Amino acid sequence: MKTADIEAIEVELFVDALRRRHGYDFGDYARASLKRRIAGIVAELGCRRISDAIPLILHDEDILPRVLGMLSVPVSEMFRDPQVFLGLRTHVVPLLQSYDQINIWQAGCAYGEEVYSLAILLEEEGLYDRVQIYATDINDQALARAEEGVFPLKGIRSFADNYLKSGGRRSLTEYVHARYGFAAIDDRLKRNISFAHHNLTADGVFCEVNLLLCRNVLIYFNRTLQNRVLHLFHDSLARNGVLCLGRKETLAFSDLAGRYQPLDAAQRIYRKVPALDDAIVPTVR
Repeated sequence: MKTADIEAIEVELFVDALRRRHGYDFGDYARASLKRRIAGIVAELGCRRISDAIPLILHDEDILPRVLGMLSVPVSEMFRDPQVFLGLRTHVVPLLQSYDQINIWQAGCAYGEEVYSLAILLEEEGLYDRVQIYATDINDQALARAEEGVFPLKGIRSFADNYLKSGGRRSLTEYVHARYGFAAIDDRLKRNISFAHHNLTADGVFCEVNLLLCRNVLIYFNRTLQNRVLHLFHDSLARNGVLCLGRKETLAFSDLAGRYQPLDAAQRIYRKVPALDDAIVPTVR
């Protein structure tokens, strides 16, 4: 049997051990990405082979946070893809202005940079006092860092550049303060954000929301899991709610494509429409 075939068996055993022992199912994650992440875990644990790490998954209770942290690999920055935030300002804010209470779900929030970016945008648009943001992730270590709201100062220049390109109207320094080599989010931006653990692959509807953002998470899932999660999002959105995906992600393959109207197709911002309106909804691309 070829080495690659043996490694494929080991990957399946690793995934099965994680699911059966701890209840986390990565079986529908894209295999190429999953293999790279498991290889990183194996190296981090000091093991020679994937199969050497499986007993640790089964018997070491303290290892789970490290494993989940490396499998989820949070990647984020403030105002990442500024044109997306500009699209939210242009197309979504006018829709939200009609609501007395606005619920927002940021799924897969990583270290929180994009959550706080959204809070800044809503503050500048005069909506933040009406907003409740629910920020969730599978990675509890990332959630703890996100809730703290402190980031390495070395990224602040690119953050500030992104902020201006996104339509920012002030200076980012009004919201982020330098402290001992770190950038700390102003406490007033934290008041309407709740951080919580949520597993997109296994958990149900988190809450009913007017805006749902999940960017650059679905790309790590296979099509079966992508469609399942898109159904979860659809069920979570209120009537005329807005869904924002990553720019490399799409609704086109999903059986839900006809249930959305593009608000900004290039930035993957869509508005949920009633089922009876399917026939007049433009094709989602």
